[in-house]
Amino acid sequence: MAELRHSSSIGGRATPSPRKRDDVTSPLSSDNQPLHDDDDGGRDRYPRDRFRSLFSNHFQLLDDSARFYSNNFKILLLLITVLVLAGIFSVYSVISRLNAPYLCKKDGITLHCPRVKEPPSLWENPLSTTTSWKPCAERRIGAISDLPEANETNGYIFIHAEGGLNQQRIAICNAVAVAKIMNATLILPVLKQDQIWKDQTKFEDIFDVDHFIDYLKDDVQIVRDIPSWFTDKSELFTSIRRTVKNIPKYAPAQFYIDNVLPRIKEKKIMALKPFVDRLGYDNVPQEINRLRCRVNYHALKFLPEIDEMAEQLVARMRNRTGSPNPFMALHLRFEKGMVGLSFCDFVGTRAEKALMGLYRLKEWPRRFKDGSHLWPLALQKRKEGRCPLEPGEVAVMLRAMGYPKETQIYVASGQVYGGQNRMAPLRNMFPNLVTKEELTTKDELDGFRKHVTSLAALDFLVCLKSDVFVMTHGGNFAKLIIGARRYMGHRQKSIKPDKGLLSKSLGDPYMGWATFVEDVVMTHQTRTGLPEATFPNYDIWENPLTPCMCKA
Repeated sequence: MAELRHSSSIGGRATPSPRKRDDVTSPLSSDNQPLHDDDDGGRDRYPRDRFRSLFSNHFQLLDDSARFYSNNFKILLLLITVLVLAGIFSVYSVISRLNAPYLCKKDGITLHCPRVKEPPSLWENPLSTTTSWKPCAERRIGAISDLPEANETNGYIFIHAEGGLNQQRIAICNAVAVAKIMNATLILPVLKQDQIWKDQTKFEDIFDVDHFIDYLKDDVQIVRDIPSWFTDKSELFTSIRRTVKNIPKYAPAQFYIDNVLPRIKEKKIMALKPFVDRLGYDNVPQEINRLRCRVNYHALKFLPEIDEMAEQLVARMRNRTGSPNPFMALHLRFEKGMVGLSFCDFVGTRAEKALMGLYRLKEWPRRFKDGSHLWPLALQKRKEGRCPLEPGEVAVMLRAMGYPKETQIYVASGQVYGGQNRMAPLRNMFPNLVTKEELTTKDELDGFRKHVTSLAALDFLVCLKSDVFVMTHGGNFAKLIIGARRYMGHRQKSIKPDKGLLSKSLGDPYMGWATFVEDVVMTHQTRTGLPEATFPNYDIWENPLTPCMCKA
């Protein structure tokens, strides 16, 4: 056995002969024998030399073997470490995939997303970013009017303000500016019946006429009605001889001076039709843009009863918890008309999509055709962020921003397409979700129901005075609200979602919740109504910074 262990310990070394083995083992067995005489020294020298040589080689081989196994152990340890790290990364990757934002833990039609730590600037923009500008479009106190006498006016202009309340508001602002450009007298605009809302509200049913005329008395002459000397009033509505119809969109001020003013001087009274977006922004003098802001933010006031009801709604929103609390206003653009007009594809049953196809074919036959070309278009629009956000998508976005379940939310919206099932993900994640109908009694709102525009005005004012305003799709309502809140000092948060980012993230099955939260928070730090530099063809209704605000 000693021989087997020894031979195995020296690896591939040749095995000695039996005679040599005896010679090798004899010294090991006679270590304690007395030394031989000098006469025997010649015989004993060689075994001792062989012993020393073998002993030295044995330990050298043992040392080499130890180094060999030590290196192998280090390599093995390194491989194990790499495998462990790879396993941890794989587990993390699987968990991240399971926690993708659109899979926030689904329970039927309910979404449960992880709670996110509330950032310090959750309810208002940081003070340091909002103190550099102040509004400066108000009426000039004590200024000398440069208006001509009434009998020296170049003529009268008359417009139909078309569309909904907010489109009409923009048209009124533009009408005042055009009257100023041409030194003409403005006849109080008529609010044209909207094809969707079927509303016949008059100017005086929604706005304070006396305040409107008085506030602008040093800028433009405004009269309540067509002059009495012009007897055939129907001609102004129907005759092409009394209508200027060739005004291009976003026309410069010079266009009115060269093409419209001569006809007004000739006919004395002219109607401008159509009048939607018929005045540009960067191609008119700055004082004209400032005048438009003066009309929008100071001259156009809702009737006192509308203001009072809106104040009550705001007060009820701020005290829903029994003590003062901030609240959010959400402009949810997901009505049937908006969904149909967007020509985007949304989650729904096959039957729902078939009915939506029939609705689009009826309302927009030229665009719909046979519908076969719309699917690629719908995918492209969603990728580019041009589709309205669904209620469930809004819920996930707000949770990622840090808004807790207890957030009080006022919803400004028409009838949501899909009803309660469509609203369920948003309502279940944020149960403190209310509309003006839920905050008031039937009797309180009955006085406003006769004019749909009055109900829209209530939503406008509540959104304007909320702590945080969130839009979900473009439109005049949202941009007017964001512009007005900027004009009031940029401190109020007005969130404009990056729908392109949301579409990309919510459609990525490998996007983890933590990564999604980081992307949403970082991207929207500059999309909260902060001061922004203007640019060519900018929209002053959403960003009134340069013409209507001054350095503080």
